[in-house]
Amino acid sequence: MDLGTIFGLLLGIGMILGGDLLEGGKISQILQPTAAMIVFGGTIGATMIQFPLRTFLRALKAAKTVLIEPKNQAAKLIEDIVGFAIIARKDGIVSLENVIPDTTHPFLRRALMMAIDGADSAAMRLALETSISQSEEEGEDVARVYETAGGYAPTIGIIGAVLGLIQVMSHLSDIEKVGEGIATAFVATIYGVGFANIFCLPLGGKLKLRNREAIAVREIMLEGALAIQEGMNPKLVRERLATLAQEVEAELLAAEGDRSQVKAAA
Repeated sequence: MDLGTIFGLLLGIGMILGGDLLEGGKISQILQPTAAMIVFGGTIGATMIQFPLRTFLRALKAAKTVLIEPKNQAAKLIEDIVGFAIIARKDGIVSLENVIPDTTHPFLRRALMMAIDGADSAAMRLALETSISQSEEEGEDVARVYETAGGYAPTIGIIGAVLGLIQVMSHLSDIEKVGEGIATAFVATIYGVGFANIFCLPLGGKLKLRNREAIAVREIMLEGALAIQEGMNPKLVRERLATLAQEVEAELLAAEGDRSQVKAAA
């Protein structure tokens, strides 16, 4: 489990509710089914309009992945590829056909099969890089769904507040109802801003990071398969992939730092 995501979600919601209680508020005051229906339903509807249904459904399925801490695949992956390189160098690249079924990642199987079939290295790189680019774009689209929802939610929360105020204006003769109505109206704004900034935007950012990590793993697979095709010494394969893994990790950290600075400036 990704404890950072779970703890962050509980902390964010808990501190907001705790602050409300310290100010003398009641949780029952912000539990408004009508406001929830307007904000959540309106946000989901607007997001579905912007994206194809298949992309929206992929985004829903991807949400659960942020609760699972991904394993560091790089070290084990490099050792697996080095093992394939040893077999290929000792018994010939065709001998890899017997061990490829043990490979769990479809992309690596595809890359090794292309190497076994004698595909030209340039054509092999082009085909696999195209596949990587397509996967990267699909992952970005999934993250964009939540970022877009995070943009719509606060505005739809304002719509809910205005609708509530319209109802308040129709009861101006009863001061007690006016006060209660105004308080209820602004609950929609809380839902919209909270839904955007505690759920949608952080989830979109986490999915982007997950996508970059997945693409980095595929790039290591690509370079490993090409190195095996070239007949590179297994020791050099290990050094080449380890260096690539370090470079990719540095790029991921730099990208995450840049994204944090952009959020802080906003």
